[in-house]
Amino acid sequence: MGVRHPHRPAALRPRGGEEGLDDRFLARGDEGIGATIMGRNMFGPGRGPWGDEKWTGWWGDNPPYHHPVFVLTHHPRPSVAMEGGTTFHFVADGIEAALERAFDAAGGDDVRLGGGAATVQQYLRAGLIDELHLVIVPILLGGGERFFDHLDGGPEGYECTEFVSSPAVAHVRFAPAAT
Repeated sequence: MGVRHPHRPAALRPRGGEEGLDDRFLARGDEGIGATIMGRNMFGPGRGPWGDEKWTGWWGDNPPYHHPVFVLTHHPRPSVAMEGGTTFHFVADGIEAALERAFDAAGGDDVRLGGGAATVQQYLRAGLIDELHLVIVPILLGGGERFFDHLDGGPEGYECTEFVSSPAVAHVRFAPAAT
């Protein structure tokens, strides 16, 4: 399972930026990915039952994934097929079920864990992450979820294997620690 923290896909990045380190990480992060898992909050706003609104995500009619995406939720809903080969499947029976379905759909390719923080924490606690690419952007938001909360201070059993930065972001990669 290749797990990489989501960074903004090219379709969602501002135009006219510099090519370089960050673009190389973005391209490398997309290589060999056959399916993505994400939490409900990453898919869209709201809590509780889905209601009558036909929300299909933040990205418009053609999401940047172009492969099956499995959304963790407590409230089932029918799959949503979008342009470009993206279909969102809503999984209400846990992280292991989502992972199994994603691996089946990926057809031998890797599965990306797209986040958010609570979703990544669940997979870290279960020891189901092979690699973690954390992108740190120096912007103070004033709120949100702390990435390593509820993990006793960090990703236990993982070690930093790469730490590089550009003027815009720091890229930190973790992998299971050698035993």
